[in-house]
Formats: sequence, structure tokens, C-alpha cells
Amino acid sequence: MGLLNEHDNLSNILAYHERSKHRLDRYAAGPSGLDWDDQPEPFRWFSGAPRIELPFTADSVATPYSLLSTASAVAPRPLDLDGLSALLERSLGLAAWKQYGPDRWALRCNPSSGNLHPTEAYVVTDGLPGLSAGVFHYLSRDHVLEQRCAPGAGVLSARLPAQTLLIGLSSIHWREAWKYGERAYRYCQLDAGHAIAALRYAAAALGWSLRQLDAWGDADIARMLGLAREQDFEAAEREVPDVLLLVQADGTAPEPSPDDLNDALRTAPWQGRANCLSKGHFERWPVIDEVSEACSKPRSAPVAVPMAALPAPLDSACEEPAMELFRRRRSAQRFDAATAISAAQFFRMLDMLLPRDGVAPWDSLPGEPRIHPVFFIHRVEGLRPGLYVMPRRSGAEAVLRGGLRREAFAWQPVEGCPAHLPLSSLVLANSRRVAATLSCHQAIAADSAFAVAMLAEFDSTLERAPWDYRQLYREAGMLGQVLYLEAEAAGVQGTGIGCFFDDPLHELLGIGDRCLQSLYHFTVGGAVIDHRLTTLPPYAVRSPSPQNDDT
Repeated sequence: MGLLNEHDNLSNILAYHERSKHRLDRYAAGPSGLDWDDQPEPFRWFSGAPRIELPFTADSVATPYSLLSTASAVAPRPLDLDGLSALLERSLGLAAWKQYGPDRWALRCNPSSGNLHPTEAYVVTDGLPGLSAGVFHYLSRDHVLEQRCAPGAGVLSARLPAQTLLIGLSSIHWREAWKYGERAYRYCQLDAGHAIAALRYAAAALGWSLRQLDAWGDADIARMLGLAREQDFEAAEREVPDVLLLVQADGTAPEPSPDDLNDALRTAPWQGRANCLSKGHFERWPVIDEVSEACSKPRSAPVAVPMAALPAPLDSACEEPAMELFRRRRSAQRFDAATAISAAQFFRMLDMLLPRDGVAPWDSLPGEPRIHPVFFIHRVEGLRPGLYVMPRRSGAEAVLRGGLRREAFAWQPVEGCPAHLPLSSLVLANSRRVAATLSCHQAIAADSAFAVAMLAEFDSTLERAPWDYRQLYREAGMLGQVLYLEAEAAGVQGTGIGCFFDDPLHELLGIGDRCLQSLYHFTVGGAVIDHRLTTLPPYAVRSPSPQNDDT
């Protein structure tokens, strides 16, 4: 595991986690102010890499969102350039441009902390009709692929079977650190989780499978995606490998070998030079590099965990095309403090948080779920306001009962809740004020229909594999993506909250050690639309190919 042994890595991860907590009397270390002259460029490109313009095909995919809840309900489309284009456009592509006065910024289908988007995406393929074999970087601004590596026809054919491709994700930590300082590493992992779920949902709309190749090590991924090529980055901000995803149209091909693929690419030519996102980097956060190194994942044995048998999910009333819903998803900036949702809508949202075999996005999760939501219920018709909890795997209720040590917690079943949803009421009370206080005094946590704190099985997970610190955050980000889409499907909106007071929340819940830790907050309600902003289409024009890093 790099230069450190596993024990040292765990110690460094735990030290970072404690150091990066927000507290009532002080926030985690961050910039004293935002230096707008040093604001990172929101898009990465590789000057000199040939560009392949992707067609805009997502609108032709009419799969209803409601159909994604049923395993094998969508007939697979061919894994071709049109399908790949639709996949990327409605998972990681632009959703719109916003403008206020002279300021203009892009929104993407995948959410990001502060709309800073540290996640980059790469495609590895043996070739598709209209696309040669190679390693490609996806530039979402223009919906193009930049060919970084061109191995030639047939080089990867024995390693990547037909109707199969790989998508690699990486993070540029500086994008988040510019605004959030030391806590940024957490947010990069949450964003990766959102991106994984967004890709899985888009793949499901095409009838494709998508799963994480959890056995690969970070060094394997970095080598294959070209992230280890120092000469291609020079002064540009480096990218850290996150995850490798296997996309298949039929779901039967074996997992590719890291050695086989990297050996095949060993003598292939590479092209392109990364652009520099900021010139100054006036504030630096070395602890982010330290925890990133401590979390570096070696190769490991694949994890295969059978999912618990559950009845079919509760029906969704949303018949809107899934691809349109993905583009329409927004992060609410304010809630109206009035909109309620029905119990049926709430129970449907909860149902989609439970993992089922073959149902997006949880069939892409390696291993058992380790994140369990605690709900601050404010405005759900038929449910009294208060604090509720729902374990997401068999045996987790015992873990939660052992960790949430408040004697006042009742652990009562919820009247009217479907029997397969393990939702329990802890305490009935108006929790709006405490929800706002714990979420860094943000009214959005109180003005919603409900807010969520996502508790991780923390110590037990990291003791087995310290690098799963990242995976816990990614799972939390995946929960957030489910809630985003389910909120849109129900006619309301959601928003993720990365700023919360860690230990005061733990104290409220009676958590006295690190057996459980809150990693992410989320809230759902009736959004207040800011009509001062102008909304523009995402791809009215494509940008010309940049000529140098100063573009």
C-alpha cells in the first residue's frame, strides 16, 4: 500500500477524519476567503488530443423512469456510439447553462459540491462503429471524446469482449479544496458516488449493466487511464484514480484483467497535454494528499455478496422518460417551508434506498451496504414529525441499536409503513430547529419535507480495509443520487448538504465512539425557484478545439 503499512494508513485516515470535522465552535480548516482570480477552470481538456464529436442521442431513448425499478425490464440497446453518447450525455454531461447578469455557469446531470466538479471520466474500448479503439477522456463542456491513447485495431479485442467497455473515474482534489479547504477530500468522494449512480441509472435506461471492478488497484487504474504519465500533466493539477466501471450490453462477459489490459497498452502511443486549472494555488492543503495516499487501494479479491430477497419496489407514479428526468434534476437552493409529500411518496423513496439484485444503482455497489439513513421528518402526510431510522441490510438494526444509545429512543414500528421497509420511529418531536442547527445553521434542512443524516458503519469497515473510507463516502453519494431522482419523480427537489456539525449530531444520537459516523446530509422539499436567473440550453454550440493550455 505505497510507502505506509496498513496500520499507519488507518491511523492517518482516522486523524484526517477527526481533523476535518466541523464543530459548533469552529469549522474545519478552509480558505480565509475565496480568491476568484485563482478559481479553477471547471473543465479539463487535453491539448493536442484528437477530438471525436459525439451525437446527441439521449432524447431518442424513451425508457420510462418507473421501468428502472424492475430488474431486466429494459431490452438492451446495442452498445454502439449512439448508446455511449446517450450514456455520457445524461450522466456526466451538461444539463443547462445559467446566467445572472454577466456571469454564466454550467449545470451538469451529475451534482457536485459547490458545482465545482472534481470528477473526470475516461472511456476504454476496443472500438465501436464510428469510434476506434483506445482510451478517451470525456469533455462534458462540448460532449466530445478526446483520444488519449490509440492502440490500434484488434489490440484490445482479446481483453475486452464485444459489447463491453470500461469507464474510469478520477478526482482533481484542487477543484474542491479551492473553496472548501481540508474537508474537500470528503466532498470529492461524495461526488464520485453521485457520478457512479448517475452512470448506473443512465446505463439502466439503455438496458445495460454497470458494476464496479473492485478488485483493481489504484495503480492499475492510473496506468490504464494515463494518469501516471507525468509528462502529460507537468504543471497541471494531477488526477487521482477513483474507480473503474464495467459496462456491458448483455452482462455475461468476464471481468478484464488489469495486467492483460495494461500490457496491451504498454507500447501504444499517447497524445494530449492536460490544461492547468489555476495559475496560483495560493492556498495549499497537504493533508489532502496525505489522506489520499493513505486511502490508496491495492489489488484485492473480488467481493460477491448476495442481496437479500425483497418484494418488488413500490410503484412510481412517474412515467416521464428517464433520460429527461436525469437532465431535469436540480439541486434546490431554498425550500418553501410549506410543501409536504405523501406517505406513499416517502415510502417509495425509502424503498429505492434498499439494494436489490439487478436494480439500479445498488447492483453496482461492491459488498454489503454500510450506510443507514436517519430521518428528520418535518412534513410527510400521515407521519408525525420526529426522528426515524432505517437500516439497509440484514443485521444492521443491531449495529444501530448498539450505536444509538439514547435511552429515550423508542424504536417503534411506523404505522402504515410497508412490512419490508425496516423504518423505526426513535422519538416524536418537532425537529426542524435542531436539523437546521446541525446542518451548519442552514434553513434548508428545516424548511424541507424531511432531512437525512447518513450514518456509516465506520470502525468495522475501516478495520477490514482502510481504503474503504472512500467507498463509504461513495455509497453515501449514491444514496444522495437516488434521493435526487426520486424527489424529481415526486414533483419536489432535493439537495445535498456537506456542511454539518459531525460530533454534535453524534451526541444528539447518543453515539459515543466511532462505531457510527455521519458522512453526508441531504434534504427534500418544495423548491423556491430563483427567477432572476436565465436558463440556457446545454449544447447550443460546441467550443473549438483548444490550441494550448492557456486557452
